[in-house]
Amino acid sequence: MQYLFSFIFYIKRSKADKNGKANIYLRITVNGKRAELSISRKVDVQKWSSSASKMKGSSGEAQQLNKYIDSIANRIYKIHQRLIEENKLITAINIRNIYQGKNEIRKMTLEIFENHNIQMKKLVGKDYALGTSERYKTARKHLKNYINHEYKIEDIPVTEIDHKFITGFEYYLKTEKNCAHNTTIKYITNFKKIVRIAYANDWIVKDPFFNWKGILKTVEREFLDEEEIQRLIEKEFSIHRLNLVKDIFVFSCFTGLAYADVKALNKDNIVIGIDGGRWIKTTRKKTKTKSNIPLLPSAELILKKYEGDSDVLNSDKLLPILSNQKMNAYLKEIADICEINKNLTFHLARHTFATTITLTNGVPIESVSKMLGHKSLKTTQHYAKILDKKVSEDMNLLKQKLSG
Repeated sequence: MQYLFSFIFYIKRSKADKNGKANIYLRITVNGKRAELSISRKVDVQKWSSSASKMKGSSGEAQQLNKYIDSIANRIYKIHQRLIEENKLITAINIRNIYQGKNEIRKMTLEIFENHNIQMKKLVGKDYALGTSERYKTARKHLKNYINHEYKIEDIPVTEIDHKFITGFEYYLKTEKNCAHNTTIKYITNFKKIVRIAYANDWIVKDPFFNWKGILKTVEREFLDEEEIQRLIEKEFSIHRLNLVKDIFVFSCFTGLAYADVKALNKDNIVIGIDGGRWIKTTRKKTKTKSNIPLLPSAELILKKYEGDSDVLNSDKLLPILSNQKMNAYLKEIADICEINKNLTFHLARHTFATTITLTNGVPIESVSKMLGHKSLKTTQHYAKILDKKVSEDMNLLKQKLSG
């Protein structure tokens, strides 16, 4: 980044003392931002040259003062040059602080971010999910790359973060990293938390995010319809791993559980519910909210199918689940074989449960939200699509009622 650097010496004539002398100040400017200080000298306002930034004349007093001003100017030039050579952040405040010999430890942004991430990693499984920790780790990596790309330095004082820096980071993520809008907003929101930590600790005097608004765009989430689910259920593969992945995916379609929650299921999670039937009672890994789900027959059949599996018998797990990466890779293969033209991922099963299995069949959204373990209906509405078919059925019932 190119820095516009300048400085001048000046006086405040209106604040001259009774002898007609005024303090001399140094003003340093970098990219339009200023820092000022007094050089602890006074001069007769009538003998000061504003254009030359020096005392007029060739008297001994003038020579001595002008020599002192020149020495300060040389020091400022040297400080500026050293910052360039050491590839450090150049600001008016930095230059002034170095000149004044202030060795104040300034909090650095990436350092704060790293300390936050270290603490978060230690709390994985207690206060945070592993995926959340990994997202913050990725957000810091992007921020580090942005600082190096835009400012050519390794880190930046958190006091230098402003609205321009934030919007520049947003632009960088969308252009240089080709991140989608919602992904970009999530990374910046992660960064926002770090800045808020600095603000709460009084390391910065104002919140640079005050005027930044990150609005997520509504994304149409895919789900399987009844015919596609039935196609999966009826399909038998000659390869065991494909049958296993298909079965666990279908299990999620009929329970609404995310991958991490299915993987964590054990025999203690199966209880007798208020209706006398078998329920899954678990705590979601991501949000730590309770999720209570009556077992539907299709899910029961899959549990029964694998209760004799060696991996299940030798542990307290309910299903012999593979890694999330392998599950999603095999689901792509299954989609091709079953001619399902959708991006089949494990999380799509959760959308399918919300839409096709429950809401379409008349289950109230409040019940769906509770089973999904959501904290608010607003979250459930992102998953659940009210299909035209359901709207038609509801309106036909209303027509019958009104006509009767």
